[in-house]
Amino acid sequence: MHLDEEPLDIGYSSEKIVLSDYNDKELKIGGQNGKSQLLITLPALDTATMQELSTIQKETFGLFNDCNTYVITSEEHPNVLDDTKITFLKDSEGEMGDFYGTRIADGEFAGKQTKALILISKDGAIFYDEFLENLDDKFNTETLYRKMKAAQECYTGKGCH
Repeated sequence: MHLDEEPLDIGYSSEKIVLSDYNDKELKIGGQNGKSQLLITLPALDTATMQELSTIQKETFGLFNDCNTYVITSEEHPNVLDDTKITFLKDSEGEMGDFYGTRIADGEFAGKQTKALILISKDGAIFYDEFLENLDDKFNTETLYRKMKAAQECYTGKGCH
């Protein structure tokens, strides 16, 4: 599987983009906004992926109150998790793929989002990412939780960390 664009490297400033939820309400994500942001891109939502997202939601809720979590797909999906703290967004204009390098270039899922996660620290920098080669693989949540904790602790609000 190949991607259309080169993903942003860790340490680079994230791009502020506008996506919409499934009620067509626009939302700005990325960039510096004083909170950590976890962007999860997926080509589609299936039962296994929903279980994985539910686990991430349960593990991060309460531990990382200062982090907004977004699931971004190329297709329309409603908020499908009960009592979710995850916001589901669609990349209908291709901004996520263009600016973050998450769009699949070829094969069965060409034009859709790859399975990836991008953690943006409070200062708007890419702090951690994981791009899965196999769409059926699960995210390394142990590393994700460690990085989320580090991203929240390292930010001082006084410039470079």
